[in-house]
Amino acid sequence: MNPITAFLVFVLVVGGTVVGYRENLYFGIALIAVALIVATSLKMANVWQKFVILRMGKLQSVKGAGMFAIIPVLDSVVAVIDGRIQTTAFNAEQALTKDTVPVNVDAIIFWHVHDAEKAALAITNYREAIDRVAQTSLREMIGSSMLAALLSDRKDADEQLKVEIGQKTAPWGISVSSVEIRDVAIPVALQDAMSRQAQAEREKQARVILGSAEAAIAGKFVEAAAIYAGHPWALQLRAMNIIYETTKERGATILMPTSMVDSLNPSAATLALALAGNGALDGKNALEAGNGVVVPSSPRPQIAAPVAA
Repeated sequence: MNPITAFLVFVLVVGGTVVGYRENLYFGIALIAVALIVATSLKMANVWQKFVILRMGKLQSVKGAGMFAIIPVLDSVVAVIDGRIQTTAFNAEQALTKDTVPVNVDAIIFWHVHDAEKAALAITNYREAIDRVAQTSLREMIGSSMLAALLSDRKDADEQLKVEIGQKTAPWGISVSSVEIRDVAIPVALQDAMSRQAQAEREKQARVILGSAEAAIAGKFVEAAAIYAGHPWALQLRAMNIIYETTKERGATILMPTSMVDSLNPSAATLALALAGNGALDGKNALEAGNGVVVPSSPRPQIAAPVAA
């Protein structure tokens, strides 16, 4: 009984009691009878409610928000339908995917009644029916999906469930707004295997990237070697820069190979090689009296101090 009807009934009962006790008994009984009629006939529906009314077993009307009256005894309210968006949680335990992997899936469905007449008359209990249909559709979807697709393509699975459930509930006057899969649980052993697989894929990708970087670096070294071959002074400046960079720290002891020392004086090494090619040097060492350069018989020349005459 709604507040307005309860207030009217209370006023009529109190008034009938007072009138019957003080004035006229029959008039007081009449007021009480009116109170009973008001209590059974005057109804009020909230803005989100729909009242389905039958008159002698047949559909009389569907009343919406506001006050309305029915005929006592002849009319009866068989259902009060809530038109707001409802939520129903459902799950599927130990359901097998297409690749025979057992999973536990939890989901939730958002729905609302768009046709109160169908929801009241076309099915006995539409709330229970929605739960059963949602669970059945979820198991069918899991059985037709691979585990990888089920884990990665959640939105596609949600849309598929929404369409399937909506098609089954539409004849009942129920619309499905959305379906959301909240959790997909897989066995612990399978989780470890998938973790190892993912780690192996990451290592593979890291090695591929490292190989590509090595190839790029090697190409740059080839380009640098071609530049240094045509410009020996550039190689000397580069060697001096390397020595400078390595001697920034105080107290550092540096061991430099002979090849690096030779690179600091490419002109002397080039002259020595040219003389050796012309046959001017023989034996292990040859002395050039003018500048005192000693050229060894090995292909790697060295620079010596000037020799006194």
